Amino acid sequence: MAGPASTSQLLSSSARAHASRVAVEGPQGTVTFARLADRVARLAAGLRDLGLSPGDRVLDLQPNQNSSIELDLATSWAGLVRVHLNYRLHERDWARIAEDAGATALVYDARFADRAEFLRDAMPHVSIGDGPGVSYEKLAEGPAMPAETRDLVSLNYTSGTTGNPKGVRREHANRLASAAAMAADVCPGLSTEDVYLHAGPITHTSGLFVLPFLAAGARQLVLPAFDTGDVLEAVRERGATHTALVPTMIARLLADPALDAPLGLKMLAYAGAPMPPAHIRDAFERITPNLVQYYGLVEAIPPITVLSPADHREALTSRPELLASAGRAATGVELAIVGEDGGSLGMGEIGEVLVRGDAVMRGYWSGAADARPVRDGWLHTGDLGRVEADGHLYLVDRKGDMIITGGYNVYPREVEEALAGAEGVEQVAVVGLADPEWGQRIVAFYTGTAAESEVDAHARRELASYKKPKEYRRLDAFPLNSTGKIDKKSLRAS
Repeated sequence: MAGPASTSQLLSSSARAHASRVAVEGPQGTVTFARLADRVARLAAGLRDLGLSPGDRVLDLQPNQNSSIELDLATSWAGLVRVHLNYRLHERDWARIAEDAGATALVYDARFADRAEFLRDAMPHVSIGDGPGVSYEKLAEGPAMPAETRDLVSLNYTSGTTGNPKGVRREHANRLASAAAMAADVCPGLSTEDVYLHAGPITHTSGLFVLPFLAAGARQLVLPAFDTGDVLEAVRERGATHTALVPTMIARLLADPALDAPLGLKMLAYAGAPMPPAHIRDAFERITPNLVQYYGLVEAIPPITVLSPADHREALTSRPELLASAGRAATGVELAIVGEDGGSLGMGEIGEVLVRGDAVMRGYWSGAADARPVRDGWLHTGDLGRVEADGHLYLVDRKGDMIITGGYNVYPREVEEALAGAEGVEQVAVVGLADPEWGQRIVAFYTGTAAESEVDAHARRELASYKKPKEYRRLDAFPLNSTGKIDKKSLRAS
């Protein structure tokens, strides 16, 4: 990964080295590395011909498809700034992001033509498919332009779990640092024979693998949406060797009766939320032993820490406590744990996790309040954790999620991990709700077949009395936010 100073240079280098190899295969067909680079250069020129200047922000509204990768590379090539709009969000969220970013153009999939009409009325627009506006395919067949590198390549908006979404400034250096660490720590030894499966959203976890697989001259398979049958077919019939899924997707894959033999993947990465130890063991035995967990934030592009396949094997044979770890610092990343006064804490002491390295953002866009500010190069993550002597980071919880009940501090994550071991519990989320007697009472939401009394009995065996939930609520399914994580804000409001 050493060498390229921009994503455009990386693409150009790969196109020269692997010209005739397939780069992307998905719903919109198959393109070679040479063809991909050519289309990207032509799309870049077409975008600039709309009257856009370097640094202008371009809204990107589309689901998983080939053009998700092409447009990401093309905006960078043109010196523009890509702003992804998650199609699962409400239109008012799109409007808020578009206004905050000061967007001046929209590229959208025709399937969202009606929902995006108010955006189209406000700016030049390019249609992927048969929709109003300039044709995306016509842009891709027009004249090409040389790459025009600018530092800022995208604004990535947070999910808004602690307030309105904030635009995170991502530069070439941030993305290349993430790609280098991915290649070194999460999927080492990549070759042209490897195939990455985009089964999750390219705009989130899956998109982290675009650059390292481009650099390796490897193929990328794009699924339009997550489907367990399609995942199994992609691995068994189409040669997929690597993929990354959130824990809820892995749970669905494990529940599919068609998963009747291990898949033999070279890598199955998971991130985004804790995964119950029982599911990790199940995935290890029934999908692949090559499991990798990584941790990161929108403000610090993953991987910040990595729990390697070797860590998983050790955890499942002799050190089960490792499954609660987020792993060790990734290549090029420094970690620190500090107390309330900002002073460094010792090994095993719980404090706020600080991160430093090239993957850390340069700041928020448009003067957004720095809820997670960068000071002297250190990002204050808002996550609480501890680092043990062997270098493993253990995340305790979000700083703002800590529950204070009866004068005691309780970390929801600790309670969730304990309850996840109860028979008949599939997923669990713990929140604190206002209580006139206790200040906050601990409430556990869960899915599965276990009765509330059975979960409570398990909690009595596993937790200190003040950490035990005072209320249990069984759900058919959890509300999820736009990134597929359990929406605790909705749970607190229920």
